[in-house]
Amino acid sequence: MTIAFDGSSIDGSPTTAVVHLAGHAPPWLNDTVAAWSTYGLALFAVLMVIAWWRARRVSAGAAATALAVPLVVVVAFAVDAALKLVVREDRPCQSLHVTTLEACPAPGDWSFPSNHAAIATAAAVALLFVSRRLGAVAIVAAGAMAVSRVWVGAHYPHDVLAGAVAGTLTVLLVLPTTRRRAQRLAPRLAATRLRPLLVTP
Repeated sequence: MTIAFDGSSIDGSPTTAVVHLAGHAPPWLNDTVAAWSTYGLALFAVLMVIAWWRARRVSAGAAATALAVPLVVVVAFAVDAALKLVVREDRPCQSLHVTTLEACPAPGDWSFPSNHAAIATAAAVALLFVSRRLGAVAIVAAGAMAVSRVWVGAHYPHDVLAGAVAGTLTVLLVLPTTRRRAQRLAPRLAATRLRPLLVTP
C-alpha cells in the first residue's frame, strides 16, 4: 500500500473555503472556469505558434528561439511529473472529503505540484524570451489557470504555487543555454530545407 502525503495540513482550510464558494457560485461561472481549467492549455500552444510565426519575420535566430520554447515546456512538464512521484500528495477531494467541481481522480493521481500550473507558467516565461507582449498575455493566462485549478478542487494553493515555481525555474535554467545553441545553429539550418521554419519566404 502506497503511503501518500496529506497536503490539507498546509492550506486545507483555504482550499475548503474555495471549494464551498465554488459550490454556491452561478452555474455559468463554474462552467466557464471548468472549461478553462480543462482546455485552457490550448491557448498557450496557440501563443507559441503565433510567437514563432512572428519571429520568422525578425531573424532566423529569433525563430529558432521560438521553436525551442515548446521543447523547454516539455522539460518543465517532465520535472513537474518527477516531483509528483517523489512527493506523492493526495488530491484535496481525497484528503478533505469534499465534493469538487472536477471529478475526484483515482488514488495515485498525485496533486503536488500542479502540471497545469507548471506547463502554463513555463510557456508564459519562455514566451517572454520571444515576445514581451505575448509573454505578458501568457502570464495573465497562467495566473488564471492556477486559480482555476484550485477553484475546481483539483489542487491546493501550494500545489499551483509549486508548479509555477517549477515551471519558471526550469525555463530560467534551460532556455538561455538552449537559446544560444539554437541561435548558433539557425544560420546553417536556414540554408537547408528547414529554411521555411526560420525565415519568411
